[in-house]
Amino acid sequence: MSKLKPDVTILQSGIFSQWDEDSKELPKFLQATVHIPAELDIEFGFVARIRKAKNQLMRYCIYHPDITNDDGEVLAPFDGEVFIESNDWKFFLGDTIWAPLANKVGRWRMTLEIRGQVVAEQSFKVHYRDEEEQIGNFWKRRGF
Repeated sequence: MSKLKPDVTILQSGIFSQWDEDSKELPKFLQATVHIPAELDIEFGFVARIRKAKNQLMRYCIYHPDITNDDGEVLAPFDGEVFIESNDWKFFLGDTIWAPLANKVGRWRMTLEIRGQVVAEQSFKVHYRDEEEQIGNFWKRRGF
């Protein structure tokens, strides 16, 4: 195992085009934001650049805001593991909004871990469109 400390940088964070998990191409970056409108099929997340960690196991996790299944049980966070493919590798971690919208609103947190340590994390606030307008109007009233 390499004794080098992994170098991880979040390159882009926000809204992306739909991701094709069967393609090696990363989704197209559309907008930098942490405020995500609760709209069906909107893709959001981040692209991280990972260096000095080839062949190491990386764990990813997406913590959802108490989303429930059809039986009303809260879903566990979505997680998995992947081996880092090269010494200069880009990885997309993201999710999309699906129906019903009501239980998708709230704070979403996405993390990457290498050797048990969080090396990248980003939180997003998924909210209804009218909440976004209220936030913008708040700052406009203050002259920003």
